Amino acid sequence: MERFSKREEFARKARFKNRSNSKYLEADPNRMNDTSTFDTKSFLRTLTHRPGVYRMLNDKHKVIYVGKARDLRKRVSSYFHRTQTSVKTAAMMELVARVEVTVTNTEAEALLLEYNLIKQHKPKFNVVLRDDKSYPYIYVSTDHPFPRLRFHRGPRKGKGRYFGPYPSTSAVRQTLNELQKLFLIRNCRDTFFRNRSRPCLQYQIRRCTAPCTGLISESNYAEDIGAAIQFLEGRNQSVIDTFVARMDATSADQDYEQAARFRDQISKLKEIEARQLVSRSAGKDLDVIGFASNGVIHCVTVLFIRNGAVIGSRDHFPRSQGDADKHKILNSFVAQYYLGRDAPSEIIIDTEIEDRDLLEAELSERIGRKVSIKSRVRGDRQRWLDMARTNAEQGLSLKVASNATIRRQFAALAEALELEEPPERLECFDVSHTSGEATVASCVVFNTAGPMKSDYRRFNLKPAAAGDDYSAMAEALKRRYARVKKGEVPMPDVLFVDGGKGQLSEAMTVLDELELDWLKVVAVAKGRARKPGAERLFLPGRKTPVQLPTDSSALLLVQQIRDEAHRFAIMGHRQRRAKTRNTSRLEQIPGLGPKKRRELLRQFGGLQGVIAAGIDDLVKVRGISRSLAETIYNDLHIDGQP
Repeated sequence: MERFSKREEFARKARFKNRSNSKYLEADPNRMNDTSTFDTKSFLRTLTHRPGVYRMLNDKHKVIYVGKARDLRKRVSSYFHRTQTSVKTAAMMELVARVEVTVTNTEAEALLLEYNLIKQHKPKFNVVLRDDKSYPYIYVSTDHPFPRLRFHRGPRKGKGRYFGPYPSTSAVRQTLNELQKLFLIRNCRDTFFRNRSRPCLQYQIRRCTAPCTGLISESNYAEDIGAAIQFLEGRNQSVIDTFVARMDATSADQDYEQAARFRDQISKLKEIEARQLVSRSAGKDLDVIGFASNGVIHCVTVLFIRNGAVIGSRDHFPRSQGDADKHKILNSFVAQYYLGRDAPSEIIIDTEIEDRDLLEAELSERIGRKVSIKSRVRGDRQRWLDMARTNAEQGLSLKVASNATIRRQFAALAEALELEEPPERLECFDVSHTSGEATVASCVVFNTAGPMKSDYRRFNLKPAAAGDDYSAMAEALKRRYARVKKGEVPMPDVLFVDGGKGQLSEAMTVLDELELDWLKVVAVAKGRARKPGAERLFLPGRKTPVQLPTDSSALLLVQQIRDEAHRFAIMGHRQRRAKTRNTSRLEQIPGLGPKKRRELLRQFGGLQGVIAAGIDDLVKVRGISRSLAETIYNDLHIDGQP
């Protein structure tokens, strides 16, 4: 009589009971032209949720499409996951061999970068305007006794002042409309202005003070136009404070409709006041170099700034033998990269390098003009440097994913855990809470195609003692694997739990009660320094933990699934805590007290305005330092939560 082990018997029964269940069928991963250098799933899985620009390249490395995205992962993924698509998009995807991305601080910056890249590459599948329209401006005819504000596009040759460029035509028109309502500035043509004998409808609806008929003096009108220019110049805090005061006054008078109108105006004013780097820094040509490393793979990103505009970026992955540090890598990179090509007049680098003076002299002599290399910067240059670092981190994530595909990682994991064959399904559990409040456990699932997010689960827990991680882990595992034993959920090949010996013991106790003690269980504990690469793996029956090499593909997989479980648990915990407290997300940010929260909401017209703001916008609010602004921005822009 044929005999089966416990595991084989369980698997045989489960397959018989659920053989019609599609979850037992191996998913056919999306492929793209079968290119060996581009792993679509790994690429999409490691993309950030931040705004930026993506470039589609063909097999000849030519850019065929440029697009911008508020959320890079969602937007780029849509090209590969959609079931129905246009003929144009389908034809384009047949040619795509690689996708490159550049991360930006805001969506508006992504829009301007997209514009520059389209003009530079003229991609086949982009709409390229034949008339080469430029970005729109706001024009103030300051040479007239009663100046007007109007929309302008084209050469800036007229007498007066130009403000811009703005990201879109609609932004300019909305700005003009709001400025007219705020400051009562005329918008009529000069011919119309000269021939009026009585006020027009704009005066009747309180959109103009009728300077054409002398109802306002030239000096008083000059004050209004001066306030409007002050706002357009960015010196607008006094204007916003005025509207905040009006909003508070109307709210106190219970005129909530008027207060809501002021709130919306504040939100719009905050949206349009943001000045893009391209408009503040015209004429500047420089390269900005960012750096990221995981100890094994190093990524150096060069961000190109030409005429004050970000025109793109490129990632480089220098090889190093031994324990080369950041300073040595960047020192060698700058020398090798720029001694073979023309350098811009200014190079901003992530850290001070030893040969800075020597390189400056050599590069200056080569190109016949002064070249400076800087590492201590502020203002716009600091923002560009932060952007370069962000892109380097993104490039590193993509490189790690492309170098070690998930199937190779699964094979390496089987070898590390001494399994008979590579696993096909992995599960990982983690627990998150704040001093025992709103305890949530997460279960994430990976297979050989990557994360199976449809199989992710969360468990709202009520452990016996608040903050007891062991009992919380036991409760989650018991609820999950009771269903697994009934055949309602597929059995994993390996179960990971975030923690050490205590979590491992709880997991084995639960599985022993459910007669599933044959399942392979691994507890993942952080090292003493709690740094990536120092993880220790605790296995049943082994006194000493397993510590994998830092460059191990198996360790990268373990880190990925552990971090995903941690992220999923934290997100669930925050959502549960927020629901319980019924409070704003701002209250969860450390260092942000009631007065500062209230000021933020007033200045930006609500939470959505705060979320849409950049770090530089947040710093302008009274009482918000740069470090606190970065904390606010990062907390509100965690991947997966725009």
